[in-house]
This record gives sequence, structure tokens and C-alpha cells, in this order.
Amino acid sequence: MTPNLSLDPLMDTDSLQEITSLPRYVRFGPFHVDRQRQQVYRGGNKLRLQGKVYQVLLVLIHNQGEVVTRDQLKQALWPADTHVNYDANVNTTVNKLRQALGESTGKPAYIETIPRRGYSFIGTAEFSDSPFPQRTDAAPPAESGEALAAAGAPARDGSKKWLMLVIVGLILAGILLGAGAATFWITHFSPQLRQ
Repeated sequence: MTPNLSLDPLMDTDSLQEITSLPRYVRFGPFHVDRQRQQVYRGGNKLRLQGKVYQVLLVLIHNQGEVVTRDQLKQALWPADTHVNYDANVNTTVNKLRQALGESTGKPAYIETIPRRGYSFIGTAEFSDSPFPQRTDAAPPAESGEALAAAGAPARDGSKKWLMLVIVGLILAGILLGAGAATFWITHFSPQLRQ
């Protein structure tokens, strides 16, 4: 019996049947997916993955370790008679998924871009018919080092932003000091040079 999973009614039925055959619960890194409820959690916090973003996650997890071509995503997410800009929609959807998972394209922990081909889920997903126990131990799982690196990326980006602001501030201060010194020199020494 397949779980009662209603993804997108327009989703390709073959892809839907393959994905619905997976167990109800999925875990990767700090993320838990309850496929019956169509909910994704990071720790105890519910993420807002809706529509195509959620569906892309399921397709990538279902094919973990394999390259999922852009054409496969197109076929899985949009029926043949749909007229949309598939490339732009796939890019936008995958970028929204990456943002929700807190990762960047530079250091992917879960979704790797395979240039000119598609995407690959590079994390390790575990499947279960019963809920995974909440981790209470202090030792993180092996994969969470990657997840922590991805989660730390926004903090590093914040540090880079502050560094950039300091550099821009110093440049502006130098320009203002240089302009002030030039004005002082022109007003005080220029008349003496003309004599």
C-alpha cells in the first residue's frame, strides 16, 4: 500500500509512484522529513518548503548519489503540456531549496550542481517507516560536520560583509582626508606659489 501522498496533481505519475514507495520518514543531517504530512524539520523547527521546492527535495533524495538531469526534474514536476520556462523555474526552485537548507553553491552539503547536466543529492539520507528518535546526545552525527559548515556559511558571510564595510569606510575616510588636505594646501600655499 502506498502512503497517502498528494504532491502536485500535475506531477508525472510514474515519478510520483516511485517516490511514494519510499518509507514515510527521511532523515539527513539535522533534517527530518515526514512525507505523509509533507513537512520538513531542522531540529525541532519546521521549515517552509512548499510546492515544487518540496518536490525537488523528494526527487533528489529518491535519487541520492545519482545525477538528476534538468530534463528529469522537468518531467517529474511539470506535465508535458505545461508551457513555462523550465530552465529558469528549475534554477529558482533549486536555489530556494538550497536557501531553506542553509547551504551555498560554493560548499554544498546536500545538493551539488553538475554543470550542464543537473543536480545530485550528495548527503546521506536514511529512511524509516517509524519516526526517528530525537537526538539528545552531544556528539553530532558524522554528516553534521558538513551541515555545520553549511550552517556556518551565513555567519562567515556576515563576517565578510562587516569586513567589506570596514574597508569601504576606510577608503571613504581616506578620500575625505585627502580632499581636506588638498583643499587646505590649495587655500594656504597656492597664493604663495603664484608670487
